[in-house]
Amino acid sequence: MEIIDAIILGIIQGLTEFLPVSSSGHLELGKAILGDDSIPEESLLFTVVLHFATALSTIVVFRKDILDLIKGMLKFKWNEDLQFVSKIIVSMIPAVLVGVFFEKELEQLFGGNILLVGCMLIITAILLFLADKAKDTNKKVSFKNAFIIGISQAIAMLPGISRSGATISTSVLLGNDKTKAARFSFLMVVPLIFGKIAKDVMSGDLTYESQNFTSLSIGFIAAFIAGLFACTWMIALVKKSKLSYFAIYCIVVGAIAIVFSLLNS
Repeated sequence: MEIIDAIILGIIQGLTEFLPVSSSGHLELGKAILGDDSIPEESLLFTVVLHFATALSTIVVFRKDILDLIKGMLKFKWNEDLQFVSKIIVSMIPAVLVGVFFEKELEQLFGGNILLVGCMLIITAILLFLADKAKDTNKKVSFKNAFIIGISQAIAMLPGISRSGATISTSVLLGNDKTKAARFSFLMVVPLIFGKIAKDVMSGDLTYESQNFTSLSIGFIAAFIAGLFACTWMIALVKKSKLSYFAIYCIVVGAIAIVFSLLNS
């Protein structure tokens, strides 16, 4: 993979992991546009590295929240911190089940399925439009809400459905505070990302060649820096109810992807 391609894909991953426009969908579109001809194992390793970078950027942005949660848990009391962590665990259940039982089926949906990406981006746009019109509240995420948000996260495993867009929109439509919804959405994905990385590493499917080190490193740095910017920016946008702008973007990109796919079918 060329250095410039690694930078572009790293920026795409870093921005779209947090902005509600689907990181997986944009990576598929990016690879199609750039003509990425990496063998599956090399492509998987690069994707894993980019996801690790964005997970790390989440930890940096929410470092104070994470430290407070850890301190609260160490008190071994059923306090607000332990309850929050428990809700995150509950939210992980749907995605874990889908990942375990439908992994092969999901993998078949990736690899240049531009038509699917386009259609799913349109669905993401609809969710964002609905969420942007929701009234702001002070309500916290409940355990029931956490599971429902987890279902939306599992659905967002489809390329083109934005994970942050789906989870934040679902949370807001359930009547939760927008800032709390964004915080929960970003923190709930960290354990899943690290779990997926650990699974991929232990599976033995990853291959590494020394000549790929530079591309992997550059991609990691690009994704990490872009992730720091996008995560901070997204929190501010959710507070100001600016999701409709991303909805318009998803409609435009989705429509272009659909037309591109049909013209090349």
